[in-house]
Amino acid sequence: MAKTAVGLFENRSSVDEVVGELKASGFPQKDVRVLGEPREMAGSGVTSTPHTDFEVDLTRDLKAIGATEADAEAYVRGVRRGGVMVFATGSDEKADAAANIMNHHSAVEIEKLSGPAQHLPSTVDNDAAPARGASFQDGRIRSSGDGARLFVW
Repeated sequence: MAKTAVGLFENRSSVDEVVGELKASGFPQKDVRVLGEPREMAGSGVTSTPHTDFEVDLTRDLKAIGATEADAEAYVRGVRRGGVMVFATGSDEKADAAANIMNHHSAVEIEKLSGPAQHLPSTVDNDAAPARGASFQDGRIRSSGDGARLFVW
């Protein structure tokens, strides 16, 4: 069974660092995918056909790997607001390592994407991190307090 770590990041420099670390840890390029809103679509409007097709395809891809409808919508909102997503697929150990790398680089907690703000929230949080315990829900494995998610499909 495949396992995919998914992280959403506020800026491209974080993504470059994550991808560099993933490659250094032994992830083949074919197992790492970076996805942001295509530049030709930026600012084209949510109702444009290419923009809508992009969002529908992203939602479908996320749901195919086990994301709930709400999670998929939150990721799409994050990309719409300028975020960039990283997907890393591999064995349990590799996907777990990828999620740790993503969280080390402050993957955004998608729960913080609700609301009308037109930018990604800051990933700096002065509150103590909640306890980290894995739970299984709708094909995903989630550690609370982490931005990166692991999907089993």
